[in-house]
Amino acid sequence: MQLEGSCHCGSVKFSVQSAQPVPFMRCYCSICRKTAGGGGFAINLGADFRTLKVTGRRYLRVYQAHIERDGKLEQSTGQRHFCTRCGSALWLYDPTWPDLVHPHASAIDTPLPLPPSHVHLMLGSKAPWVAVEGLPGDPRYDEYPPMSLAEWHAQHGLTSP
Repeated sequence: MQLEGSCHCGSVKFSVQSAQPVPFMRCYCSICRKTAGGGGFAINLGADFRTLKVTGRRYLRVYQAHIERDGKLEQSTGQRHFCTRCGSALWLYDPTWPDLVHPHASAIDTPLPLPPSHVHLMLGSKAPWVAVEGLPGDPRYDEYPPMSLAEWHAQHGLTSP
């Protein structure tokens, strides 16, 4: 599925091909909710990095979070792209997985499919004020789930050409 996205002010626009366009996975980690959220979680989609086309690159900046591991502060390899004019979070790219890019569902202008359920992840680091809402039986994980975005889409017959 071809996804079209943009920042709030329209300075940055992008398109990308996604085989995993259903916005089902809600991430409650502090990085996602503080850099792309606003409602206590963020929703990231999966797409093919090689198809990413961007206009307005001069307004893009990258934020790389710091993560504490084993008592040490390390820089994340995840590159969170945002618009410098309006602050909109646009996508996450991590060179650890060079074929993938994760557009934030909130930046997508293309109508997205309605998910049949939601997966709630990183609940171990969610903000205490956040109520986890969803359907009864929605899977919930303190950290990462055992399946990827691609596996979830395939399991539900929702992979897009």
